[in-house]
Amino acid sequence: MHRHGAYATTSGVAPPGALPLQPRAPEPAAAEALWPSRRSPVLDLRGSPDLPLPELRYPVGDVLVVSGMPGSGKSTLIKRAVAGLDTRGGVVRRVDSQDTRDHWERRLPGFLPYPLYRPLVRIAHYAGLRRALRSGDSVVVHDCGTQAWVRRWLARDARCRDRSLHMALLDVPPEVALEGQASRGRGVSGYAFVRHRRAVGRLVAGTEGGRLPDGCASAVLLDRKAAAAVRGIGFE
Repeated sequence: MHRHGAYATTSGVAPPGALPLQPRAPEPAAAEALWPSRRSPVLDLRGSPDLPLPELRYPVGDVLVVSGMPGSGKSTLIKRAVAGLDTRGGVVRRVDSQDTRDHWERRLPGFLPYPLYRPLVRIAHYAGLRRALRSGDSVVVHDCGTQAWVRRWLARDARCRDRSLHMALLDVPPEVALEGQASRGRGVSGYAFVRHRRAVGRLVAGTEGGRLPDGCASAVLLDRKAAAAVRGIGFE
């Protein structure tokens, strides 16, 4: 899942239609903001030698999808780095299915197993996502990687509303993701984890080859260290 050279090819020649990857080195440490959509469509910050990293910024009203395997640190990154307001004072809406699940767990009897009310959580999550998109505010969405139809929905909605869709993709080894699941006391089944791993692997491989995920205007590749070093994620 990690990059070798400028492209995911042994010859170092870009595949047809591929977009060139930006070199690993980010903006100088003194820079306060890094605009992925302006600097390079595909920006690779994995293994970055210059830490901490600048704040990632996107245009107000755009949608950012944070994707990666379960346990890779998506929720942690969103909660730590995403500002609650944009630079104009508008709300930045954070949509994380884990927050929806936690909400319903607090409201329902503790003896109820999650599979029994999983459909309710999913309905509530997607209803909340729909409301966030219709609000016109900037939106950050937690994405597990396997729901390609959700990303197609986001891309279609962004086009209809004259917005842009962006992706921040967490690329961590499977064992690190499993450790992340263990640390939060929640995990997915072995079968589900394989599905997540394959789906995220395809996203990473395509992005490494300079190909943006469908409908995305920009993509940023982050490993665990880079994700922890990003100063913030904001909309301006």
